[in-house]
Amino acid sequence: MTDTWTQRVRAAADSATAEEIDAARRALDYLCLTQLYLRDNITLTAPLESQHVKADPAGHWGVCPPVNAVLAALGPYRRMPGIDVRVVHGGGHAGPSALAQAWITGALATGADGIGHTEHDLRRLCAQFPRTRFGGEITPLIPGHDHLGGQLGPALAIAHGMGLDAPNRLSVALIGDGECETGATAAAWLGARALIGTGTHGRVLPVILANGLRMGSASLLSGLDPHDLAQHLGGLGYRVITAGPSTVEIVDAMARALGGLEPAQHGPSTVLVITIDKGHGVPNIVAGQQLARTSRVHKVPLRNPRENAAEFTALSRWLATYRPDELFLDGAPVETIRSVLAPADRARVELAAPRGCLAAANAVADQVAGLSFGDALTRTLRQLNAVYGLRVFSPDELSSNRIELTSAADSGWTTEVLNEELCHAWAQGYQSTGRRALVISYEAFAPITASLLAQQLLAHRLAAAAGRPPTPSLVYLLTSLGWHNTITHANPGLIDIAIGTADPAVHVYLPADAARTAAALTFAVRKLGRASLIIASKHPMPAHPLTTVDEELRNGYAVWAHIAYDPDPELMVVSIGDLAARELSSAATVLAAHLRVRYVHIHDLTSLGAPGRRSAAIPAADFDRLFPPGVPILFAATCHPAPVHALLGERGAPRTVTVRGWTNPPVPMTADELLDHTAISAAALREAGLALVDHSAAHRTPIQEGVH
Repeated sequence: MTDTWTQRVRAAADSATAEEIDAARRALDYLCLTQLYLRDNITLTAPLESQHVKADPAGHWGVCPPVNAVLAALGPYRRMPGIDVRVVHGGGHAGPSALAQAWITGALATGADGIGHTEHDLRRLCAQFPRTRFGGEITPLIPGHDHLGGQLGPALAIAHGMGLDAPNRLSVALIGDGECETGATAAAWLGARALIGTGTHGRVLPVILANGLRMGSASLLSGLDPHDLAQHLGGLGYRVITAGPSTVEIVDAMARALGGLEPAQHGPSTVLVITIDKGHGVPNIVAGQQLARTSRVHKVPLRNPRENAAEFTALSRWLATYRPDELFLDGAPVETIRSVLAPADRARVELAAPRGCLAAANAVADQVAGLSFGDALTRTLRQLNAVYGLRVFSPDELSSNRIELTSAADSGWTTEVLNEELCHAWAQGYQSTGRRALVISYEAFAPITASLLAQQLLAHRLAAAAGRPPTPSLVYLLTSLGWHNTITHANPGLIDIAIGTADPAVHVYLPADAARTAAALTFAVRKLGRASLIIASKHPMPAHPLTTVDEELRNGYAVWAHIAYDPDPELMVVSIGDLAARELSSAATVLAAHLRVRYVHIHDLTSLGAPGRRSAAIPAADFDRLFPPGVPILFAATCHPAPVHALLGERGAPRTVTVRGWTNPPVPMTADELLDHTAISAAALREAGLALVDHSAAHRTPIQEGVH
């Protein structure tokens, strides 16, 4: 494979000259500039006039020249036979670059409103920017580029995730030097060592765009001279190749970097550092103001060239430096530029819609019935790996969570590193390329990835809007709950954040026991296009009858008639989560002897939300039958009460509701003390139920204290 790779790289390098690649680079730079500033006369077939210039230019120029230099140099390698090349952008500001490259290659020409290679269409692209149907930032709406959300930092780890188990994939991560200051990027350099020996993987080329500036000030990386930077990255195991700003240097460096690039299973390999000033090409001084190498280049360096004569002159001269007459003909890029940048045809990967998810999940519940949490989940995970090639990522917590994936066979598909962001990003890259992944973490530390989760949901929505087929679901298994942990290890906040996104793809499963947890995991992993959180205690919990599992999976809830079912209830009791089910079922057994009680267990928290907003929402008519108006409802939940109230509030249906759930303790407490503190103990729930019904003592038999 190494010889074949070397031969492919050499053949690609020989397919285009440095002069041709430089023309492609100039074309990309020019198109970025015209998107920012021009509304007409895009290729300067006539002298530039003020009416050709936008009245209110908007967008980001600074990052585009370094990105364009890399896209141009990488162009010939995107056609290597049998190699799937992915470009992962760390920042989204290079929207003009991505649009320029997509227009040149013809990728924007599809659809009823396509933008083809005509003067009219090129004028549309530039005049409408940044308000095109593709937007002004890099998103899944722009074909051929990966920027999975909007958060700065995870690009390198996402690229690693894309490369896992994909030996014929090259993932190129474009990383700004300011981005190198983020925790996710800093961890990813070292985290690559966790992938050593974990399978047969593709190649990942990190490219640092060393442009010297963050958004408004010098980057920390710019304070390192080339020797110091090479020492820094070399100490982590990387071979550093530095080049720029000339195209000839960059073309040679790209060939050397790719030629010596090793697959990810061998650990850190090569990093390419491109030294091009941020906003390269901008006029140095205009009307006495310094522009080059200042924060002015981040967005539009010339603020109002339509009205400002000095800026108009500067813009006119700036545009002319790219020699557009050599780059375009009749509104189309010349053939040499198209050939440099044209990628190989990539087959559309469309996963078959999963079938039999309910049957498979029910079967798993039966198979693991009676097993402990750890044994049930370990068995289920191995089965999912065998069927789907599931990969598991965890921040060094599998054994602590009683999941014993310790055999030699398990080591190939489980990866642990003490960083939640890396685990999420690896899973995201893996999942975005059509494979199934799972993140297993402590509930308390999962909120670290809340922003990544929100950004991934955004990427999924935009990918769907672009007509892309759904990919495997993002799935989290959260355990080691605060109810049995120290005060520093207690935070169910990721549930609140996930519910707060109001994304219909979000599902939050709080199964009642280990068998149901295994069933929920099987169901969630099999599904496509979702984001599923599964929250379950690793500690022993009562096993409940499995007769309602199918209904819980299908509808998100079930009436537990084996505990209490009255057709005309005067009290509704609802459990959400395993610990809540343990305490409430005990309380309800006593309450049912004295009151008309109906017991419901909520399996998918989002089923409580409003139809039309939540895909699992209980239909309005069914909700009214399940929770008759006027009947008080007592909820016991292992999560915060807030998301329960928020979901019920979406419906706008008036109900008398009491929600008992997690509240932060003022001091460290034992598990029993926490139950009392949160008023979720069986005794407290029993009294709460009585208070809700407000039965007078004369109309009920006294309940003995201590009866559970």
